[in-house]
Amino acid sequence: DLKTPFNQFPRKIQNLILAGRNPENPRAQSAFPGVLPLLDRWYGETTSENYREWFEQYMSPAPCGKCQGKRLRPESLAVTVAGLSIADFTARPVAGELETVRKIRLSPREEILVRRIVNEIGERLEYLGGVGLGYLSLDRSAATLSSGESQRVRLATQIGSKLRGVLYVLDEPSIGLHPRDNQRLLGTLERLRDLGNTVLVVEHDEETIRRANYVVDLGPGAGRHGGYLVASGTPQKVAETDQSLTGQYLAGRLSIAVPPSRRAPNGKFLAVLGARAHNLKNVDAQFPLGVLTVVTGVSGSGKSTLVSDILYRALAKTLYRAIDEPGEHHALSGAEHIDKVIVIDQSPIGRTPRSNPATYTGVFTPVRELYAMLTESRERGYRPGRFSFNVKGGRCEACRGEGQRRIEMNFLPDVFVTCEVCRGRRYNSETLAVKYKGASIADLLDMTVQDALPRLENIPQVKQKLQTLADVGLGYIHLGQPATTLSGGEAQRIKLARELSRRQTGRTLYILDEPTTGLHFADVKQLLQVLNRLTDLGNTIIIIEHNLDVVKQADWIID
Repeated sequence: DLKTPFNQFPRKIQNLILAGRNPENPRAQSAFPGVLPLLDRWYGETTSENYREWFEQYMSPAPCGKCQGKRLRPESLAVTVAGLSIADFTARPVAGELETVRKIRLSPREEILVRRIVNEIGERLEYLGGVGLGYLSLDRSAATLSSGESQRVRLATQIGSKLRGVLYVLDEPSIGLHPRDNQRLLGTLERLRDLGNTVLVVEHDEETIRRANYVVDLGPGAGRHGGYLVASGTPQKVAETDQSLTGQYLAGRLSIAVPPSRRAPNGKFLAVLGARAHNLKNVDAQFPLGVLTVVTGVSGSGKSTLVSDILYRALAKTLYRAIDEPGEHHALSGAEHIDKVIVIDQSPIGRTPRSNPATYTGVFTPVRELYAMLTESRERGYRPGRFSFNVKGGRCEACRGEGQRRIEMNFLPDVFVTCEVCRGRRYNSETLAVKYKGASIADLLDMTVQDALPRLENIPQVKQKLQTLADVGLGYIHLGQPATTLSGGEAQRIKLARELSRRQTGRTLYILDEPTTGLHFADVKQLLQVLNRLTDLGNTIIIIEHNLDVVKQADWIID
């Protein structure tokens, strides 16, 4: 019976639906191949990246039962150096491996054979340690590294090459670094410079700017308010330039102030007991509710393991019956005080150009309904769907509402060109003829949040969401701006604005892992104002952070 809930079927029927065969008689195939074999086959056959991502959200990795995640056969693991197999050696952090290599004692015969190899391994491990990666293990998957860690791994290989006359370009290499490790990274960059190379760094970090020989500052604002060369020269010269926002922070004329008072916890706590995942040593940690908590510590100390792998996953499993298993721990208490747990990161708000701030925040639906209510629309029989660029009817069919067309280039990446029919406006001429206060739906999507506010101020639900976007410092972004063109910091603030515009229960836990990544001093200040607003509504915020401006805003610190 199709109306019977799945969990009310006998185990035998459940297995038949999932696996397609009776587990008591594995050879007896049913006519239906089974949900899991079907999904597995489709996952293997698909060439679409979007389909793969969709399938992967229902999959979770598990260690191989035969090799226990070591990847090699027993014969290979039987070979040891200094009592360690190759899997045991690569599973240790770089700092521990370096110590092991230094302790290796060789016989005179072994000295002749492998001394150069041992020295080479030691040198390369030292380079990784020198760029602040002493906490990484060599068997760590490259896909799990942050962009800053990936850059520093490549930087370590360049230091070993000892090249001269090279231009090195680094985009925010300080991401995820504790101030202590940042000093070591800057020392490494200065050594590259002293070898006779040119080092060009795109960075917001104050210490990096102060130690630069030459600074180029762009601005004065973001989006359409930027794009000009505001100042260039030594850090001192930039600090003396009044038009430079960066210079004002460097000179101390602007700063992020220490809060005059701290919020007191409301007496309720979330507690993680006996956390033992990765490098955590049976840790008990209490997170007070109703305050802004910052989790600090040097890179690789276990912050993300405690908060993201254990606390978040354990709460998600309790509240949402999530399938991801939390990291090893004894118990979690206090979950009954929370009704929602939300991770706000810098991932894109959408993966295609069809997604934009208007669709993500929910502004687009009432705007389409507004256009459908206009006299002109009602005369023509237009419904809200007419003003969507995702369905047939009102969209330009030449580009299917994308505003641009993809030209496939053999042996080269695809090229996108503006649609010659709608000229990037996404809609057909009949739809664009309907106007509200002199603006068509395409004109409205092309407006910035700040420009759209006065036009839509009479629609309360739209005004509130647009005002929140302006309050978090995003008044300059366009309503129809493709999600793929937004920076990580902008995407994060759009997510925060959506949370702020929702009805608050005061029982929501927000988790942010290094939210200041890629943010200017002024952006960090705005982000902190938004987070303080969320906390004042009774919510709980836990931030993993190295930025000292964020740490000093905390009501509670776990180090």
